[in-house]
Amino acid sequence: MFKNNHLNFFCGCLAVCVVLAFPARAETFSFAALGDTPYHLPGDFDKFERLIKRINAARPAFTVHVGDIKPGNTRCSDEHFQKIFDMFATFEAPLIYTPGDNEWTDCHRADNGAMDPIERLARIRSQFFADPARSLGKTHMSLTAQSAPTIENRRWERAGVVFATLHIVGSNNNLQRDQAAVNEYIQRNAANLAWMRATFEQAIKQNAKAVVLAFQADLGWEFDGFDDRRAGFTDTLTDLRRHARAFGKPVLIVHGDRHRFVIDKPLRQNRQLIPNVTRLMVFGDHEVHGVLITVDTDNSDVFSFGTLMVPENLPGR
Repeated sequence: MFKNNHLNFFCGCLAVCVVLAFPARAETFSFAALGDTPYHLPGDFDKFERLIKRINAARPAFTVHVGDIKPGNTRCSDEHFQKIFDMFATFEAPLIYTPGDNEWTDCHRADNGAMDPIERLARIRSQFFADPARSLGKTHMSLTAQSAPTIENRRWERAGVVFATLHIVGSNNNLQRDQAAVNEYIQRNAANLAWMRATFEQAIKQNAKAVVLAFQADLGWEFDGFDDRRAGFTDTLTDLRRHARAFGKPVLIVHGDRHRFVIDKPLRQNRQLIPNVTRLMVFGDHEVHGVLITVDTDNSDVFSFGTLMVPENLPGR
């Protein structure tokens, strides 16, 4: 009896060990990405609505909007923010949004209403990120939020892929103009770097298949070796290189800012390509279309890409 009990215990442990030795079943899913829209107001509201319908028809697991929900020469008004907030609610799948510079950084300009950027940032946070535990959209998804004040930085996981948003914006990441802007940059930059580090630490701990980072700004990838030309992004690029190389598996960067659809391998260390990092820059401005990213964790590249074109949004339509 004693021996049988030990044998049963051993077999039970062996069964558990065998189960744990096998990775979770691979999963294929898709998510959508867009940004820098709606831009040409008010006409782009119709285009944006058509794009939302196109994305809903594609039935992605979730959608990521990488910021700039208005152009840089219109008022940063509460009314506009409410309009976009209501339109975000028409996405069928969960929607994750990270702010762009046009929403707050550039609001001091006269044609933006000569408003206080710091106050507009607080408004964006209170309206779009009031719930720290879930996404926007008709269907909600649980998210992990960074602590205040950068509650807009979110993280989630799907099928062994770790996703995170980082509040990195154009206009030199707000390292500009006056001491108030510089102070804001210093605080948010430190929070972004900590969130990036924690994201890669989680991915390594979980033996994740890949990491996806989404933010608004074009980091000036082409200025490799000339960090003084992109001072607001230098820390981000330095840490991104280090973390991506240490992780060693596919890393996808999704951003906007330049209004052109681009997929490439932009990241270098001492002018040498870091091959596991892929960059997707989404459509924007006049090009009101989306991108569908397919995630296949059985594929060594993990990510593949297709466009969500809206024919009615093409020029001349």
